[in-house]
Amino acid sequence: MRLGVLDVGSNTVHLLVVDAHRGAAPLPAYSHKIELRLAEHLDKDGKIDQSGADGLVAFTKQAVELAEDKGCESVLAFATSALREAPNGEKVLGRVRDETGVDLEVLSGEVEARLTFLAVRRWFGWSSGRLAVFDIGGGSLEIAAGSDEQPTVAESVQLGAGRLTREGLTADPPNKDEVRALRRRIRMELAAVAGPVLRAGKPQRSVATSKTFRSLARIAGAAPSADGPYVPRTLNRDDLNEWIPKLTKMTAAERAALPGVSAGRASQLTAGALVADAVMDLFDLPALEVCPWALREGVILSRLDQLQPR
Repeated sequence: MRLGVLDVGSNTVHLLVVDAHRGAAPLPAYSHKIELRLAEHLDKDGKIDQSGADGLVAFTKQAVELAEDKGCESVLAFATSALREAPNGEKVLGRVRDETGVDLEVLSGEVEARLTFLAVRRWFGWSSGRLAVFDIGGGSLEIAAGSDEQPTVAESVQLGAGRLTREGLTADPPNKDEVRALRRRIRMELAAVAGPVLRAGKPQRSVATSKTFRSLARIAGAAPSADGPYVPRTLNRDDLNEWIPKLTKMTAAERAALPGVSAGRASQLTAGALVADAVMDLFDLPALEVCPWALREGVILSRLDQLQPR
């Protein structure tokens, strides 16, 4: 079957069309996305403003038309932290539903972590043993660990790269005091949820997903995306430690010139690097393997699992 997946994130809204059936890897057939940055379309009360809502409705209408053009049987539509946390999130969801016919499902942070874990488990397989999975989004950091397809621990922390940049890094490049204060905040908030993960046992495979981790791995020497998803990619903590002082001294424009860093994400890379460093330090991980599958694939796989075999 051909499925459309509409992913409304804090940074990007993305339509992915895949050919999929139970027991097979989803095969991407078409992709269309824009950097809407819903998390930056907030008024003083934290509500999504008119411009953000208009942009979301317009893209959703376009996504529905594209999915029909590409022959999709159905569209799985979901949203994450930006709509989850906005006081007027339900109102915006209602407008999307009324004007486009699409009922966006708002995922909790725990569900995000669980679905991402499922995708990583399917990608690496049972031989990986106990997995620990980390995903840095725009609004939150998801952490999951376990030995099965469902994690025994699933946590979501408000340590997304976009959120931290807006709230903690006002200068370009950021000043030393801001970087130090943000580093301290990240480590305090992460330490508060680290206990259940650490008590569950040391992982046999530690994995990172998301654009932020992929960009950090790329500037540290990992293969470019053009080499395809099956090339192993790793982010080493020693390499990251060498890059963090450089990133904190760069402007966003200078970071955008680095390999694998888009102009739209360059401003968030410093905060993302500080989160990645805290993850690897507090969980005592010398390296993280980068998985090309993440939340979108987890949503697809979960849906396929629910279908009755023909």
